[in-house]
This record gives sequence, C-alpha cells and structure tokens, in this order.
Amino acid sequence: MRFLSLLTAAGLTFGSMASAQQCGGSFASFVQGLKSEAIARGHAPATVNGFFASARQDQAVLKADRQQGVFQKDFTEFARHLISANRLNTGRAKAQSYDRLFDRIEATYGVDRGVLLAFWAFETDFGGFQGNINTLNALVTLSHDCRRPELFRPQVFAALKLYERGDFSPTKTTGAWAGEIGMVQMLPQDIIDNGVDGDGDGHVSLKTSAADALMSGGKMLAHLGWRKGEPWLQEVTLPANMNWAETGLRTTKPASVWAAQGVRPRHGQLATNLPASILLPQGRGGPAFIAYPNFRVFFEWNQSFTYVLTAAYFANRLQGAPVFDAGNPDPGLSSAQMKELQAKLAQRGYDVGKIDGILGAGTRAAVQDVQQKLGLPADAWPTRALLNRL
Repeated sequence: MRFLSLLTAAGLTFGSMASAQQCGGSFASFVQGLKSEAIARGHAPATVNGFFASARQDQAVLKADRQQGVFQKDFTEFARHLISANRLNTGRAKAQSYDRLFDRIEATYGVDRGVLLAFWAFETDFGGFQGNINTLNALVTLSHDCRRPELFRPQVFAALKLYERGDFSPTKTTGAWAGEIGMVQMLPQDIIDNGVDGDGDGHVSLKTSAADALMSGGKMLAHLGWRKGEPWLQEVTLPANMNWAETGLRTTKPASVWAAQGVRPRHGQLATNLPASILLPQGRGGPAFIAYPNFRVFFEWNQSFTYVLTAAYFANRLQGAPVFDAGNPDPGLSSAQMKELQAKLAQRGYDVGKIDGILGAGTRAAVQDVQQKLGLPADAWPTRALLNRL
C-alpha cells in the first residue's frame, strides 16, 4: 500500500508504469526503466542521467541479504555478542560528552538517550563502522532483485531527491549493504522525512555529524510513535503458576493486572498505568521482561525480535539497569532442527513465513499455539521435546 501511495502521489498511473520493469530481467533494462520512471516523476533528464550513470549490480549485496546468520542466535547469546564491556563504557562516555545534545533531543522529541545510544552502538559502533558499500548500487541491486523490490525501489527515488539537494553522491555515498546511511543507519526516504540539520551547517550529514545523526534518529522515533516519559522494557520475575499462554506480544494487559498476578520487577517499579506484555525470549526457564507501548516502536527500526529486545535491554543498561538473569532455559534448536520444526508447522497449516531456521514472530506464534493444543506449557520456546512430539 505504501508503494502504491507513492506512485499516486508522484502523479503516475498504472498506464504510465505498465512498461516499467518492476524487478528481475536484464539489469541494464531495469536501470533504463528506473530512469524513465524518474523522468516521469518530474526529475530533469540530465539530473537523472548523472544520477544513474555509475549504477552497477553488486553481488556482495545479494550475498549479504541471504546470509543473516546472526539472527539465528538465541537472545542470551545474541545479547552477549553485541553488548560488550567496551560498548557499555563507550556508551556511557558518549552520554556524558554529548550531554547537552541529548538534553536537546529529549526536550524536542521525548526520546531517552539510552535508546539512541543503543541504536548508535549496534548500528555502527558509535559511527566507527558505517559500511563501505556503494549505496546507490545497493539500492538498485535490491530493487532489481525480486525478493523485496517494494521496499527498496522507492528508496532509489528518495536517494535521487537527496542527490538533487546535494546530500547524496552516486559514486561516493556508502553505507550498509541494505542501503542505510550514516551513524544510525537510515534509509534515504527516512532521511527526507526525518533528517535534521542538528549542527546548523545547512546540510543533513548523517555520516559525519553526530548532531545531525542523533537529532534525526530522535525525530524518526518520535514520528514512529515514541511516547515521551514512558518506559519501554523492564526485567521481571514471574510466579510459578503463570499462565504461559498469555505471554508474548499478542497478549496485552495493564501492568497493574500483571502485578496482581504476581509479576514483580527486578529493578525499579512497574509502570502500572500502562498496557504491557510479558516476553520470554527463551521460554519460561529463561529471562523474562515486561514490554510497554514504546517497545513496539523499536520494531519500526528493525523487524528482528531478538535484535529489538537486545537493543531495548541495552538502552536500559546504559541508564543503570542490572545485567539480566539468564536463568536456565531448555536448550534451543539448531538451525537444521528449526527448519524441520518450521516445515512441520507449515504442514499443519501455520504461516511461519520462509523456512529459514530463524525463530521469527510467525514461528513463535505457531509454536505457542501448537504447545497449547498438545497440552504443553505454552511459552513459545521451541525445544527438541516439542519437535519430537510433532
């Protein structure tokens, strides 16, 4: 729907787009189609030709898109992988050195510094590793690829707008393999919608200006629905008689109701006036968290549950929370076992998405549902015992 609305806003119709190659086929013909569409959108032909002159297909981008093995780690392993003592210390030092900037962001957009520091750390190690992939080539390559063209094709035209502003170079702008740019890794359309000239130099320079990058990140999170002054995540302990089927993001209750059922915070106080969900990333034997409305905003930045939970937890750590209790969860499944489980769930009619060995939202929901049907504790954590039952 978003892609269609962009076409409508640009004054294009299906008739004018009928001859455009939407994905696949000859790469040269595809780029020519992008150029024709750009001119139809009102961009000057000379500008369009200059913008696309260096566009090339990048096989390394396609390889990276298909090999995101880091998301196969469980939460504890993933968190320990990303949250090092060095990152914690650097984050706390950055919080002090940019204290006035973070005060400004919190006053303007209501986004806590720990949240932005967490994204800054995870995305680029505080600007130290922003990626060296040519951004135009990445976007055009992923638009040509037929896996997710609806996501990347609009970003090509957003990059063209940045080029017209003098804020994008087809040959020199580099970033991540998926086309994100700068210290907090924002796509071109996000820069257009939420870019802020934080240092007042007349340009939005997310690669070289921490003020621009952090202000833009704060505005983007506010635009996505961040609620000022509210928490996002909190570690909790759970009662032994917990109804495990009520855990997960699909179930929301007032935190006061969770408290009445025996949910207790490990640090601080529950925000009893807010709706919340109980999260068990590794089942009832592992760590437990209560997630408030702001937690869901993290998913607008990244769709991986494990990444989002780790980023939200790291934001808490940067603001004084203790190390989480890893507990003693049942061992998870290997990648091959997870694929076997996903295949079995799909055979039973569950929509688990791609059989990729990654415990995503669809697989978690299916696991929890089938656990209930089998009379098992429905904590959404897939184990060898569940696989054997199936």
